[in-house]
Amino acid sequence: MQKSTFKIWTRDALKDRFGLEQTFDHPILLEWLAAHAEIDAFEKETLHRVQQALLRYVDYWNEEEVKLKFIGHLISLTQYDTKNLSAFAERDFSGVVDGEEISGKPDFMVAKGKQTIKAPIFFVHEYKKEVNNDTQDPAGQLLATMLVAYEQNLSIAELKEKPLYGAYVIGRHWYFTVLQAKQYSISDSYTATNENDLLDIFRILKANRQLIREIWGE
Repeated sequence: MQKSTFKIWTRDALKDRFGLEQTFDHPILLEWLAAHAEIDAFEKETLHRVQQALLRYVDYWNEEEVKLKFIGHLISLTQYDTKNLSAFAERDFSGVVDGEEISGKPDFMVAKGKQTIKAPIFFVHEYKKEVNNDTQDPAGQLLATMLVAYEQNLSIAELKEKPLYGAYVIGRHWYFTVLQAKQYSISDSYTATNENDLLDIFRILKANRQLIREIWGE
């Protein structure tokens, strides 16, 4: 069996090998981006505080520092974990798509389970620094991960017809993504150093949390 890792994949390669096609203004993506979620005073205060650090240091932080000092605060505020769902980071994840085993350690995913990943539905991938970034295609790496999850979830009744949600981050810039069957769509960038964009980023994350909980009846 042919084997590969998430990090080698580009969007062109995914199209050639698996037939992934990009669509624009996908209704599922547009609905997600426009979904309402309340942001309370504590959340706004926390977002403002971590944004000030991002403004000062984003050009100097490496990948781990972006993750620890900024993205981690947003994930913590979003509170993905429930009785049956967990937010996983850097866990081994693999699957077979059209006879090819693809594997790696996604930066972040939300799935059922506490130690064992089951039915992943949301990914955040590629916490890349903004300066001297040599990653060839972070969107391709994210989509390869989502494609593996989509193939696995076809055998799960609750997720068989559901899209997968994701985001990739390059420094201050966030891009939200949906994948359904062999079609994907990517949003315009949201700039986390912009106050309104940061509120939108957090709102979109909270809306995603609600979507996930509704799917699993939580």
